[in-house]
Amino acid sequence: MRILALVSDAFGGHGGIAKFNRDLLSALCGQAEAEKVVAVPRLIPEPPGKLPDKLEFVTDGVGGKFRFARAVLKAARANPKPQLILCGHINLLPVAFLARFFCGAPVALVIHGIDAWLPTSSRLVNWLAGKVDAVIAVSHFTQKNFLTWAEPKRAQSYILPNCVDLGQFTPGPKNPALLQRYGLAGRKVLLTVARLSATERYKGVDEVLEALPQLAREIPDIAYLIAGDGADRARLEEKAASLGLRGRAVFAGKVAHAELVDHFRLADAFVMPGRGEGFGIVYLEALACGVPVLASQVDASGEVVAGCPQAVAVNPDQPEELLAGLRQVLTLPRGIVTDHVRQFSTEHFNRRCAEIIIVLAAKKR
Repeated sequence: MRILALVSDAFGGHGGIAKFNRDLLSALCGQAEAEKVVAVPRLIPEPPGKLPDKLEFVTDGVGGKFRFARAVLKAARANPKPQLILCGHINLLPVAFLARFFCGAPVALVIHGIDAWLPTSSRLVNWLAGKVDAVIAVSHFTQKNFLTWAEPKRAQSYILPNCVDLGQFTPGPKNPALLQRYGLAGRKVLLTVARLSATERYKGVDEVLEALPQLAREIPDIAYLIAGDGADRARLEEKAASLGLRGRAVFAGKVAHAELVDHFRLADAFVMPGRGEGFGIVYLEALACGVPVLASQVDASGEVVAGCPQAVAVNPDQPEELLAGLRQVLTLPRGIVTDHVRQFSTEHFNRRCAEIIIVLAAKKR
């Protein structure tokens, strides 16, 4: 079985989608049935590092839409031709269908979150979304929203949740050096790990900042560590200052991957009560580190933590409910990893992926 995967980024990329793509490509390459997996990324921000066996990671497509399309078509016309096309982002559908024209393989669209909840700005992309042969969604929430508007008539739909490496993300003590770096020694710490983008103000950071003055009156040693960077950081810093949160709201900036686990372990609670998460791998990473989680009832993060005794889900549009949720999550114990988290292990992901891909590879156009 030969698979052609079109992805925004993967190895050498950042963020949840890049991580999902790395896990997906690794799972595919680990299957005995997979002869070869050819992945064409749009972006490779950093060196990709060690790649899985059986993976051909094509770098010729980086540098623009034309280069990307040319690299994909070259892979689609190879001999032998791909038997399955995985389209890793809805905006890549035009190139995916162009590849299908040349190789005849079915197209499976992978959808992640808010980008697929509503019709896109492209009529062509929206039309092609109704023509895909299969849909792989990371959550039921994302699946439902997509199917409501796209209505692909012949597509089978599957759920493939994100996974967390339980060997890497584990409970542990608070790192004294990081406590000193951020001035958090002896304090109760709330943590958010997120990209601070002006186009992604749905993470719940604003709402937590607004709740913090009242929470501080009840818990004087409370602090809020915000790990991440982006164009919206300056606005958030100004907002924190206007709320009288200097020294209480701490902006860590971009965190190196090597320090990520230790940053999770700083927290007494991970809080990201947003409105736009299609899944949210950071909730699993926090829970795997034994950190209680505050999630949202209005996006897919509530689905991720549903039934987990170490998590609370609230409506971020209700300030009193959010404040009560913050109080509650801070009463939950640290250091406990539940069976709920283990169902999102890499092993479970690989097994789910194998089941889906075997079915898709047998599909005929």
